[in-house]
Amino acid sequence: MTTPAEKFNIDDFVRTIESNYRQWNPPVITFIAHRGADPFQILVSTLLSLRTKDEVTAKAAQKLFARARTPEQIVALGKNKIQKLIYPVGFYPTKAGRLVEISEIIIEKYNGKVPGDLDALLELPGVGRKTANLVLVEGFRKPAICVDTHVHRISNRIGYVRTKTPDKTEFALRKKLPLKHWIKYNELLVAFGQVICRPVSPFCSRCPAARMCARVGVSTSR
Repeated sequence: MTTPAEKFNIDDFVRTIESNYRQWNPPVITFIAHRGADPFQILVSTLLSLRTKDEVTAKAAQKLFARARTPEQIVALGKNKIQKLIYPVGFYPTKAGRLVEISEIIIEKYNGKVPGDLDALLELPGVGRKTANLVLVEGFRKPAICVDTHVHRISNRIGYVRTKTPDKTEFALRKKLPLKHWIKYNELLVAFGQVICRPVSPFCSRCPAARMCARVGVSTSR
């Protein structure tokens, strides 16, 4: 018997999610990028967003960028003032110090410009694969696969990959996700995951892609 996962077509899935995307709010970093943020501001916003709700990230980024929008301005502002501006993002004292540290490195090593290379981004303190890939996508519009909890969960739930961690999901997607979908994949799945394909009891009755989903790990739904 053929299962939904065996019938699954990633092009159909992405097309379906994209056609419904405007019903949902864009992820906060996409929202900031669409407002004209440069790669440095995308990097800063992404670091602020870690372990922080989107609405808190948006307000903190707005307050910070009203005072400092470049690495030089971040260094001049200093850790203590940055802390006050970005509060109450998660781990705000640590993030304030990290922003100054990263800004100093970008000034000294990259002439004040964020590097548009994955390996170089990963050398920056506090920058992991999720952050680096998102900066490449939203800051440089380069094909990259940013895997957060939504992308990891949904890619497994629909039966497209079978992985245990976000990093393993990224490498699995690199092997099979068509390059044409890389830039949009995170943006679409985060918006979809925040509203419809929730971690617990997803809204399968309202899901535009329900007919093609394997529903791996779903025990209850709405």
